[in-house]
Amino acid sequence: MAKRVGVDKWLYFAALVLVVIGLAMVFSASAVMAGERFGSPYYFVLRQSLWAVFGLLAMTLLMRVPYSQYNRPTVVFPVVGVTIILLLAAFFMHDSHNTHRWIRFSVLSFQPSEIAKPALVLFLAWFLQNRMHLMEDWRNTLIPAALPSVIFIALILKEPDLGTALVCAGVTALMLWLAGMHPKYLSYAAGLAAPVLYLMLFAVKWRRDRMLAFVNPESDPLGKGFHIIQSLIAVGSGGFRGVGYMDGRQKLFYLPEPHTDYIFANVSEELGLIGALIVVGLFVFIGWRGMRAAILSKDPFARFLAFGITATILIQAFFNISVVLALVPTKGITLPFVSYGGTSLFMMLALMGVLLNVTREVD
Repeated sequence: MAKRVGVDKWLYFAALVLVVIGLAMVFSASAVMAGERFGSPYYFVLRQSLWAVFGLLAMTLLMRVPYSQYNRPTVVFPVVGVTIILLLAAFFMHDSHNTHRWIRFSVLSFQPSEIAKPALVLFLAWFLQNRMHLMEDWRNTLIPAALPSVIFIALILKEPDLGTALVCAGVTALMLWLAGMHPKYLSYAAGLAAPVLYLMLFAVKWRRDRMLAFVNPESDPLGKGFHIIQSLIAVGSGGFRGVGYMDGRQKLFYLPEPHTDYIFANVSEELGLIGALIVVGLFVFIGWRGMRAAILSKDPFARFLAFGITATILIQAFFNISVVLALVPTKGITLPFVSYGGTSLFMMLALMGVLLNVTREVD
């Protein structure tokens, strides 16, 4: 029985604040570039604002839909099937920068890999809810549980998109661990994945260059190490209070992708350590409230759903911020709610709507 009259308003407010910060920073980071390329400084922020409206509408709708409506095979299997079809369909679209990450229809475009993350969480929550006592049965539990994840990851790696594939792998591992899977199976999976990861990182020249640049960016400051160096310059230039909103210099054609993958660097430069800690603090707060909902949920499906959604947001935020701070090698992955990217923003807000609905059931 539901105990809460409404949703977790603190969680709702934290997501809303991140969206507002994101819109402000997308405009700051992209205005000059948008004016140069498209003749209007508002090109990117207007598109992002439109997606934010759609995403907030989806969040508002989904937080009113009982999460139990998703707990049925007639929902889960079509979602997984459609996701696989969309991931395959991307390979028949015109490539962009030698990648097949987008499906484009006239003015509409989206990344099916963004849909794979909620589809994976939904499947695992449905599949694992009644199998926590069967987690040693690798044939009938572990392999069927991991199969959709393996398919999604293989297709996403083929695009190629290593960052999103790692997010999917991390979410899968954590949800299986929550269900009670013995750590030895994680070790086996890591052993099987290690050769694939090695080939992805070192057999592909541009990824190998990124790895070498991560180890020693100063060896090629205008080439392989350019991204890392410019990002760290932006972060370091901000100091404690920042250089001021709209006054950042690294976004002026120095910092690559300042409105998407490296928007946290722009936040750090313009808003300083204070602004950066506020953004990080909001993600920590979302993590706390999301995990709280998972712990307090008496319904196993709701517990897995809340845990998976929260883990997805936190893992993606961790990767993005770590790339900006040169803690991990460069990957193309957005900062949830903040970076420019319509599909990412919409899906994250939709996931937040589902999570907010789960919070109705806890104290």
